[in-house]
Amino acid sequence: MTRQLAIGLVAHDDKKADLVAWAKANAAFLERNVLYGTGTTGGRVLEALPQLQLTRLKSGPLGGDQQLGAMIAEGRLDILIFFVDPLSPQPHDVDVKALIRLATLADIPFACNAATATLVVKGLQ
Repeated sequence: MTRQLAIGLVAHDDKKADLVAWAKANAAFLERNVLYGTGTTGGRVLEALPQLQLTRLKSGPLGGDQQLGAMIAEGRLDILIFFVDPLSPQPHDVDVKALIRLATLADIPFACNAATATLVVKGLQ
């Protein structure tokens, strides 16, 4: 990998700790790239790894998911890592589905759990 990648980081409430743990385990990879995180998720990641170059967007339900979606539509996001909680209802489920749809249409790597995110990182190293 020669250029920095733009990576979106998002996690539903019950998956934020999992994303932070994954980020710690993959800190060396993340440090070499430019990160964007939705409000609370980005804050939790920066608390654990303050050395990361991470731009915090709005909270997911308040427009952060849509901000990431716009970045995907404009070709400004290379990877989306979104730890999804399939067991809890999400009040902004429409936004979540739109974000997943955009990642799929743009044909960018999209990881919805730690195992997939790890495979994406290993594939890029």
